[in-house]
Amino acid sequence: MAQTRSKLKIKKGDLVQVITGAKQERGGDRGKQGKVLKVFPESNRVLVEGINRITKHTKVGQSQRGTKTGGIETVEASIHISNVAVVDPESKKPTRVGYRTETVERDGRERTVRIRVAKASGKDL
Repeated sequence: MAQTRSKLKIKKGDLVQVITGAKQERGGDRGKQGKVLKVFPESNRVLVEGINRITKHTKVGQSQRGTKTGGIETVEASIHISNVAVVDPESKKPTRVGYRTETVERDGRERTVRIRVAKASGKDL
């Protein structure tokens, strides 16, 4: 039986807000907003700029010019897509995503186009 993958409503470049997890006062990321850098549809995870930062230890080496590379660096780790929500462009608060269909005429032919819309305000995303 072929496995079907659900269509994700969060895309690369969207402004999202973390809606679950530890509060910011306790060192968590809940309430923080960031831009989606990459989407991993096979594991339902997203990489968000400035969110879920971890310390990564990389092996020390040398580049072509002789400069040292490696050591301890902080990088973003992926977060599950259910823990983030798209930010409404009007109110700057998290909202759900809906779709509106429009017919657009291109090259003499009419096509139906699905446009992503914020459920709270109705504005285009």
